[in-house]
Amino acid sequence: MITIDISQIATLPTKYGIFKIQAFKEVTKNGEGKEHLAIFTDNLSDEPIVRVHSECLTGDALGSVKCDCGEQLQYALELIAKEGGMIIYHRQEGRNIGLLNKVNAYALQDAGFNTVEANHQLGFKADERTYEVVEFILHHFGIKKLKLLTNNPKKIESLGDIEIIERLPIQITPNPHNEGYLQVKKDQMGHLL
Repeated sequence: MITIDISQIATLPTKYGIFKIQAFKEVTKNGEGKEHLAIFTDNLSDEPIVRVHSECLTGDALGSVKCDCGEQLQYALELIAKEGGMIIYHRQEGRNIGLLNKVNAYALQDAGFNTVEANHQLGFKADERTYEVVEFILHHFGIKKLKLLTNNPKKIESLGDIEIIERLPIQITPNPHNEGYLQVKKDQMGHLL
C-alpha cells in the first residue's frame, strides 16, 4: 500500500490544447517521493484513451532522437487533446534507474552495448519500472476500463484490476539514431512495434 499526496486540479493550456493537471506525490517514511502528473481533458469518457508515459528528460524536454519517447509524448498530447483522455506522466526516468544511471547507460551504449545490455552492465534489469501509482491514479479518477495507448506489453499486464478494452499503438518513424534501440525494444523486450 502506497501513500499519496494529491494536489488540486489546475488548468494547463498547451500548444496541443487545453488540459487539466493534477499532481500525485508518493509519500515515503522520510517525506520524500516521486511526483507524477495526470494530464487530462474535461471530456473524460467512461472508457478513455490513456497513455502511461514514462519520464524521459532527454527525449521529452531536450528533443533527443536517441529514443522515441519525446515523439510518443507529442503524439499522445495531440491525440488526447483531439479525442479526450488522459496522460499519466510516470516519473520513473530511464525505466526507473534514474537520470545519473541513464546517462551512464548512454555512455555504455556509445561503447557498443545495446539498451538492455547497458542496464545489465550497471546491475539493473532491462526494465525496473513499477505501476502501483498508476493504478492509484486511475482509481482516483474512477477509471475502470480504458483504451491504452502503448507499444509496451508490460504496461498492458501491469494495471491490476483495470480492464484494457483496446490497445492503441503509437507508430513512430525510426531514425538513424534510434533504429537499433527500437529493434532491441521489439526483439528483447517484446514491444509491439
